[in-house]
Amino acid sequence: MTPRPIESADLWWRNAVYYCLDIQVFQDSDGDGDGDIQGLNSRIRYLADLGVTCLWLMPFFPTADRDDGYDITDFFAVDPRLGTLGDLVELLRVARAHGMRVIVDFVMNHTSAEHPWFVSSRSSKASPHRDWYVWRDAPPPNPDPPVFPGEEDSTWTKDERTGQYYLHHFRAHQPDLNIAHPPVQHQIERNLGLWLQLGVSGFRIDAVPYLFSGAASHGTETAGDYGGAEHLRRLGEFVTMRHGEALLLGEVNLPHEEQLQWFSADGKSAGLQLQFDFVSMQQLFLSLARKDAHPLAAALRDRPQLPPTAQWANFVRNHDELTLDKLAPDELEEVFEAFAPEEGMRLYGRGIRRRLPTMLGDERAVRLVYTLMFSLPGCPVLFYGEEIGMGEALEVEGRYAVRTPMQWEADASAGFSTAPQRRWTRPLPGGDFGPDRVNVADQRRDPTSLWRHIQRLSTLYRDTPELAWAQLEVIGVRQRAVLAHVCRGDDWAMLALHNLGDGREAVRLEISADDGPVTLIDRFDDSSMRVEGRLELDLDAYGWRWLQISPADATIRRV
Repeated sequence: MTPRPIESADLWWRNAVYYCLDIQVFQDSDGDGDGDIQGLNSRIRYLADLGVTCLWLMPFFPTADRDDGYDITDFFAVDPRLGTLGDLVELLRVARAHGMRVIVDFVMNHTSAEHPWFVSSRSSKASPHRDWYVWRDAPPPNPDPPVFPGEEDSTWTKDERTGQYYLHHFRAHQPDLNIAHPPVQHQIERNLGLWLQLGVSGFRIDAVPYLFSGAASHGTETAGDYGGAEHLRRLGEFVTMRHGEALLLGEVNLPHEEQLQWFSADGKSAGLQLQFDFVSMQQLFLSLARKDAHPLAAALRDRPQLPPTAQWANFVRNHDELTLDKLAPDELEEVFEAFAPEEGMRLYGRGIRRRLPTMLGDERAVRLVYTLMFSLPGCPVLFYGEEIGMGEALEVEGRYAVRTPMQWEADASAGFSTAPQRRWTRPLPGGDFGPDRVNVADQRRDPTSLWRHIQRLSTLYRDTPELAWAQLEVIGVRQRAVLAHVCRGDDWAMLALHNLGDGREAVRLEISADDGPVTLIDRFDDSSMRVEGRLELDLDAYGWRWLQISPADATIRRV
């Protein structure tokens, strides 16, 4: 059984509810068409009411604005369109007063080509910043493929001024920093230290395998004996020394076993405390496409045992394309055909640029999916707008289709901004997913809304801290559409059942319990039922049950 974590403030992240947002499209306070920090500050109470306990901010730094803020020109400042450092500190204060921590995106895999460091680096081979980036006389024989196929032909681009090639795993206007170079490592520590001193509670680290491997894997002279995982552990120690409660949440899109090297050994000082479970997320969509829980069940069984204070971040949809790169080619095509039948709904040959409600087309299924996510050991992560079932705007290019303005009200401006829409960063979705049909105000007034359902899930999750750290047991079932799993902690256990079928048929399940009479208590309505040997129960189409088991050590057999 997984040991119970130490009950202390420095492990606050162990059962937090995370919420990711882009300040620029969340709330505009001054009518210029861009969301800003003061606008976000005015919505902190809303997030607290939803049950959010950790806010994850996408990049808010000065930028060349060619990759939605991920092409940074200054790591030590706030984009003036969004506000000031003073605004950010006030946001951190207000969030903390509402029981909410704030983590920020850490994006030092690359800079903008307009960053002063790169401007200096490319000016001359003798530049003091030359080794801050990865330069070669010619690309290596077998270069890494571009992260964004179709947008770049190579991860190496020739700079005519000096005749050498520079590395960029992402886009040519985003050159990779040479992370193995000590002066760059010093800048990373300075940057982390600044935001920790201002009051952030940790970092979501972007593209971990790229961030901590670039120079070492490309034979630069400064790489030496550089080891990415060891560097990350040193950074973890630095962060803990500066802020004992700080969290490192990593984007590590690798098979489960390969993720282990990046995890923290003790949850405090050596690596990542949390990593996104990309594998299970992708298998979830294969299960949804097939109306068959077996792919997801297999992925969950495959989760390796983690150190006592490291855990998974569970998510349905993040801020990028819905990446499906860990699926086999035929599986990928199944998911594409089910949820992205048109070419314009797909991206980079591996992902879908749609939100969940438009893909599934049935709010019952949407509620089921989020209920399943909250039922899994680990921490739930929401992307802004998921709580009201926002759609996408496919006329917006690339990943930006799912990063449209937050829909607060049922009017043409969605309550986002008083500026004319022609001045907005991005347009709103239309049709059934326009703000007149999908908005916060209407759903907060409706006790049966999706918003109220997500709020209830957040409350149940936070009221049951044992769930976050539970040991997961996936139970084999006769009904292929049903995922059945037991979560066990010390003196606590819950049976969770979710019907991923076609939405037309309920199913009847048979519960078998050993060790004498067992009581099952429904976590949603507090009703109870007694199992003496066997019990039959019905599960609605797209239905679910969370059943707390008493006594907690009772064995639940095949259902």
